[in-house]
Amino acid sequence: MLDTVPLQSRFLEHADHYARWSGLAIGIVAAQQLVTMDSGDITMPFVFAITAFGLCAVGGVLLGDALTLRPQEAVRTASLAPRLVRAHVPPRMAPLLLLQAASLATLLVIGAATASSDPAGRVITVTCEGMPASLGPWPGLYYGGPMFAALAVGTSACVWALRRIAHGPGDDQQRRNRAWAITGAWGLLVSSQVLLVVLMIFVALTENACAGPLGAATIVVICPLGLLSLFTFGWSLITVVAPRAVYDEAADDGTFDDE
Repeated sequence: MLDTVPLQSRFLEHADHYARWSGLAIGIVAAQQLVTMDSGDITMPFVFAITAFGLCAVGGVLLGDALTLRPQEAVRTASLAPRLVRAHVPPRMAPLLLLQAASLATLLVIGAATASSDPAGRVITVTCEGMPASLGPWPGLYYGGPMFAALAVGTSACVWALRRIAHGPGDDQQRRNRAWAITGAWGLLVSSQVLLVVLMIFVALTENACAGPLGAATIVVICPLGLLSLFTFGWSLITVVAPRAVYDEAADDGTFDDE
Protein backbone atom coordinates (compact mmCIF):
# COMPACT_ATOMS: atom_id res chain seq x y z
CA MET A 1 0.00 0.00 0.00
CA LEU A 2 1.43 3.39 -0.99
CA ASP A 3 2.20 5.84 1.76
CA THR A 4 0.38 9.10 1.02
CA VAL A 5 1.76 11.03 3.97
CA PRO A 6 4.81 12.39 2.12
CA LEU A 7 2.61 13.53 -0.77
CA GLN A 8 0.18 15.24 1.60
CA SER A 9 3.05 16.82 3.47
CA ARG A 10 4.57 18.19 0.26
CA PHE A 11 1.22 19.60 -0.76
CA LEU A 12 0.72 21.32 2.58
CA GLU A 13 4.23 22.74 2.47
CA HIS A 14 3.36 24.57 -0.76
CA ALA A 15 -0.34 25.19 -0.11
CA ASP A 16 0.34 28.85 0.65
CA HIS A 17 1.98 29.26 -2.76
CA TYR A 18 -0.96 27.62 -4.53
CA ALA A 19 -3.43 29.83 -2.66
CA ARG A 20 -1.56 33.05 -3.48
CA TRP A 21 -1.17 32.15 -7.15
CA SER A 22 -4.82 31.04 -7.35
CA GLY A 23 -5.94 34.36 -5.86
CA LEU A 24 -3.99 36.25 -8.53
CA ALA A 25 -5.30 33.99 -11.31
CA ILE A 26 -8.91 34.30 -10.15
CA GLY A 27 -8.47 38.06 -9.84
CA ILE A 28 -7.16 38.32 -13.40
CA VAL A 29 -10.00 36.21 -14.78
CA ALA A 30 -12.61 38.16 -12.80
CA ALA A 31 -11.10 41.46 -13.96
CA GLN A 32 -11.23 40.35 -17.59
CA GLN A 33 -14.87 39.34 -17.26
CA LEU A 34 -15.85 42.58 -15.54
CA VAL A 35 -14.03 44.79 -18.05
CA THR A 36 -15.92 43.21 -20.94
CA MET A 37 -19.36 43.29 -19.29
CA ASP A 38 -22.11 45.29 -20.93
CA SER A 39 -22.51 48.68 -19.33
CA GLY A 40 -23.73 52.08 -20.35
CA ASP A 41 -20.77 53.55 -18.46
CA ILE A 42 -17.34 52.78 -19.86
CA THR A 43 -15.55 53.57 -16.57
CA MET A 44 -17.50 51.51 -14.04
CA PRO A 45 -16.39 48.12 -15.46
CA PHE A 46 -12.78 49.19 -14.88
CA VAL A 47 -13.63 50.20 -11.31
CA PHE A 48 -15.19 46.81 -10.64
CA ALA A 49 -12.32 44.99 -12.38
CA ILE A 50 -9.59 46.74 -10.39
CA THR A 51 -11.52 46.29 -7.16
CA ALA A 52 -12.13 42.59 -7.80
CA PHE A 53 -8.50 41.95 -8.71
CA GLY A 54 -7.22 43.60 -5.55
CA LEU A 55 -9.67 41.80 -3.27
CA CYS A 56 -8.93 38.43 -4.89
CA ALA A 57 -5.20 39.00 -4.40
CA VAL A 58 -5.77 39.83 -0.73
CA GLY A 59 -8.09 36.85 -0.29
CA GLY A 60 -5.60 34.46 -1.87
CA VAL A 61 -2.77 35.63 0.37
CA LEU A 62 -4.92 35.45 3.50
CA LEU A 63 -5.99 31.91 2.58
CA GLY A 64 -2.37 30.98 1.90
CA ASP A 65 -1.34 32.34 5.27
CA ALA A 66 -4.04 30.29 6.98
CA LEU A 67 -2.72 27.16 5.23
CA THR A 68 0.92 27.82 6.09
CA LEU A 69 2.39 25.05 8.22
CA ARG A 70 3.67 26.23 11.58
CA PRO A 71 6.95 24.78 12.88
CA GLN A 72 6.51 22.24 15.66
CA GLU A 73 9.16 23.06 18.22
CA ALA A 74 9.86 20.87 21.24
CA VAL A 75 11.04 23.82 23.32
CA ARG A 76 9.57 27.28 23.10
CA THR A 77 11.09 30.36 24.64
CA ALA A 78 9.41 33.47 25.89
CA SER A 79 10.42 37.08 25.67
CA LEU A 80 9.19 40.02 27.71
CA ALA A 81 9.72 42.36 24.75
CA PRO A 82 6.48 42.89 22.81
CA ARG A 83 6.25 41.91 19.19
CA LEU A 84 5.47 44.81 16.91
CA VAL A 85 3.78 44.59 13.53
CA ARG A 86 6.12 47.19 12.08
CA ALA A 87 9.09 44.91 12.82
CA HIS A 88 7.75 42.33 10.34
CA VAL A 89 6.61 44.45 7.40
CA PRO A 90 8.99 45.74 4.69
CA PRO A 91 10.80 48.69 6.29
CA ARG A 92 11.13 50.70 3.06
CA MET A 93 8.03 49.75 1.08
CA ALA A 94 5.49 49.85 3.90
CA PRO A 95 5.80 53.64 4.35
CA LEU A 96 5.39 54.14 0.60
CA LEU A 97 2.25 52.00 0.59
CA LEU A 98 0.88 53.88 3.60
CA LEU A 99 1.56 57.14 1.77
CA GLN A 100 -0.32 55.85 -1.26
CA ALA A 101 -3.24 54.67 0.87
CA ALA A 102 -3.47 58.09 2.51
CA SER A 103 -3.23 59.75 -0.92
CA LEU A 104 -5.95 57.46 -2.28
CA ALA A 105 -8.28 58.25 0.61
CA THR A 106 -7.58 61.96 0.19
CA LEU A 107 -8.26 61.87 -3.56
CA LEU A 108 -11.50 59.96 -3.04
CA VAL A 109 -12.68 62.44 -0.39
CA ILE A 110 -11.77 65.40 -2.59
CA GLY A 111 -13.41 63.72 -5.56
CA ALA A 112 -16.61 63.14 -3.62
CA ALA A 113 -16.63 66.73 -2.34
CA THR A 114 -16.02 68.32 -5.75
CA ALA A 115 -18.11 66.02 -7.95
CA SER A 116 -21.30 67.32 -9.45
CA SER A 117 -24.49 65.85 -8.06
CA ASP A 118 -25.79 65.45 -11.60
CA PRO A 119 -25.22 62.97 -13.08
CA ALA A 120 -24.73 60.92 -9.89
CA GLY A 121 -21.30 62.26 -9.00
CA ARG A 122 -19.58 61.03 -12.14
CA VAL A 123 -18.23 64.37 -13.36
CA ILE A 124 -16.93 67.68 -12.11
CA THR A 125 -18.49 70.91 -13.31
CA VAL A 126 -16.23 73.81 -14.24
CA THR A 127 -16.75 77.14 -15.95
CA CYS A 128 -15.40 77.23 -19.48
CA GLU A 129 -15.62 80.52 -21.39
CA GLY A 130 -18.44 81.66 -19.16
CA MET A 131 -20.42 78.46 -19.63
CA PRO A 132 -20.65 75.43 -17.30
CA ALA A 133 -18.86 72.33 -18.60
CA SER A 134 -18.73 68.79 -17.24
CA LEU A 135 -15.42 66.95 -17.05
CA GLY A 136 -15.25 63.23 -16.42
CA PRO A 137 -14.93 60.53 -15.44
CA TRP A 138 -14.42 61.97 -11.98
CA PRO A 139 -13.79 59.90 -8.80
CA GLY A 140 -16.91 61.02 -6.99
CA LEU A 141 -19.08 58.78 -4.86
CA TYR A 142 -20.36 56.88 -7.89
CA TYR A 143 -16.89 55.59 -8.78
CA GLY A 144 -15.13 56.16 -5.49
CA GLY A 145 -17.70 54.41 -3.30
CA PRO A 146 -16.80 50.84 -4.39
CA MET A 147 -13.08 51.61 -4.24
CA PHE A 148 -13.30 53.11 -0.76
CA ALA A 149 -15.33 50.12 0.46
CA ALA A 150 -12.79 47.68 -0.98
CA LEU A 151 -9.93 49.66 0.59
CA ALA A 152 -11.63 49.57 4.00
CA VAL A 153 -12.37 45.84 3.85
CA GLY A 154 -8.94 44.90 2.48
CA THR A 155 -7.07 47.09 4.95
CA SER A 156 -9.00 45.74 7.94
CA ALA A 157 -8.38 42.14 6.90
CA CYS A 158 -4.66 42.71 6.29
CA VAL A 159 -4.15 44.56 9.59
CA TRP A 160 -5.87 41.72 11.44
CA ALA A 161 -3.66 39.18 9.65
CA LEU A 162 -0.47 41.11 10.40
CA ARG A 163 -1.34 41.31 14.09
CA ARG A 164 -2.09 37.59 14.07
CA ILE A 165 1.29 36.87 12.49
CA ALA A 166 3.20 39.15 14.85
CA HIS A 167 1.75 37.50 17.95
CA GLY A 168 1.47 33.96 16.61
CA PRO A 169 3.88 31.02 16.46
CA GLY A 170 6.64 30.57 13.93
CA ASP A 171 10.28 31.43 13.49
CA ASP A 172 11.50 34.91 12.68
CA GLN A 173 12.02 34.40 8.95
CA GLN A 174 8.68 32.67 8.44
CA ARG A 175 6.77 35.42 10.20
CA ARG A 176 8.50 38.07 8.11
CA ASN A 177 7.85 36.16 4.87
CA ARG A 178 4.15 35.86 5.70
CA ALA A 179 3.95 39.54 6.68
CA TRP A 180 5.67 40.57 3.44
CA ALA A 181 3.19 38.51 1.39
CA ILE A 182 0.23 40.20 3.08
CA THR A 183 1.84 43.62 2.67
CA GLY A 184 2.33 42.85 -1.03
CA ALA A 185 -1.32 41.84 -1.46
CA TRP A 186 -2.46 45.04 0.24
CA GLY A 187 -0.05 46.92 -1.99
CA LEU A 188 -1.71 45.44 -5.08
CA LEU A 189 -5.09 46.62 -3.84
CA VAL A 190 -3.87 50.12 -2.99
CA SER A 191 -1.56 50.80 -5.93
CA SER A 192 -4.01 49.52 -8.56
CA GLN A 193 -6.74 51.77 -7.20
CA VAL A 194 -4.39 54.75 -7.05
CA LEU A 195 -3.46 54.16 -10.68
CA LEU A 196 -7.11 54.09 -11.69
CA VAL A 197 -7.98 57.26 -9.76
CA VAL A 198 -4.96 59.10 -11.16
CA LEU A 199 -5.90 57.99 -14.68
CA MET A 200 -9.49 59.15 -14.19
CA ILE A 201 -8.40 62.58 -12.96
CA PHE A 202 -5.81 62.90 -15.74
CA VAL A 203 -8.35 62.03 -18.46
CA ALA A 204 -10.95 64.38 -17.01
CA LEU A 205 -8.61 67.36 -16.72
CA THR A 206 -7.01 66.88 -20.14
CA GLU A 207 -10.29 66.31 -21.98
CA ASN A 208 -10.32 69.93 -23.08
CA ALA A 209 -8.81 73.27 -22.12
CA CYS A 210 -11.43 74.03 -19.49
CA ALA A 211 -9.51 72.73 -16.47
CA GLY A 212 -7.50 75.93 -16.12
CA PRO A 213 -4.38 76.54 -14.03
CA LEU A 214 -5.77 74.59 -11.07
CA GLY A 215 -6.29 71.57 -13.30
CA ALA A 216 -2.76 71.84 -14.66
CA ALA A 217 -1.37 72.03 -11.12
CA THR A 218 -3.40 68.98 -10.17
CA ILE A 219 -1.94 67.01 -13.07
CA VAL A 220 1.58 67.98 -11.99
CA VAL A 221 0.84 66.70 -8.48
CA ILE A 222 -0.82 63.41 -9.39
CA CYS A 223 1.54 62.26 -12.14
CA PRO A 224 4.42 61.45 -9.73
CA LEU A 225 1.90 59.59 -7.59
CA GLY A 226 0.94 57.51 -10.61
CA LEU A 227 4.58 56.69 -11.37
CA LEU A 228 5.12 55.68 -7.75
CA SER A 229 2.07 53.44 -7.95
CA LEU A 230 3.46 51.70 -11.02
CA PHE A 231 6.64 50.91 -9.11
CA THR A 232 4.86 49.68 -5.98
CA PHE A 233 2.44 47.62 -8.07
CA GLY A 234 5.36 45.75 -9.64
CA TRP A 235 7.03 45.23 -6.27
CA SER A 236 3.77 44.04 -4.71
CA LEU A 237 3.13 41.57 -7.51
CA ILE A 238 6.60 40.05 -7.19
CA THR A 239 6.25 39.89 -3.42
CA VAL A 240 2.91 38.08 -3.60
CA VAL A 241 4.25 35.56 -6.12
CA ALA A 242 7.42 34.80 -4.16
CA PRO A 243 7.64 36.55 -0.78
CA ARG A 244 11.06 36.41 0.80
CA ALA A 245 11.84 38.94 3.47
CA VAL A 246 15.40 40.18 3.44
CA TYR A 247 17.47 39.72 6.55
CA ASP A 248 17.71 42.72 8.82
CA GLU A 249 18.95 43.54 12.29
CA ALA A 250 15.48 43.14 13.77
CA ALA A 251 16.10 39.42 14.00
CA ASP A 252 18.92 40.03 16.46
CA ASP A 253 17.19 42.24 19.00
CA GLY A 254 15.32 39.44 20.77
CA THR A 255 11.85 40.76 20.05
CA PHE A 256 10.86 37.92 17.78
CA ASP A 257 11.24 34.95 20.11
CA ASP A 258 8.33 32.56 20.30
CA GLU A 259 5.95 33.06 23.13
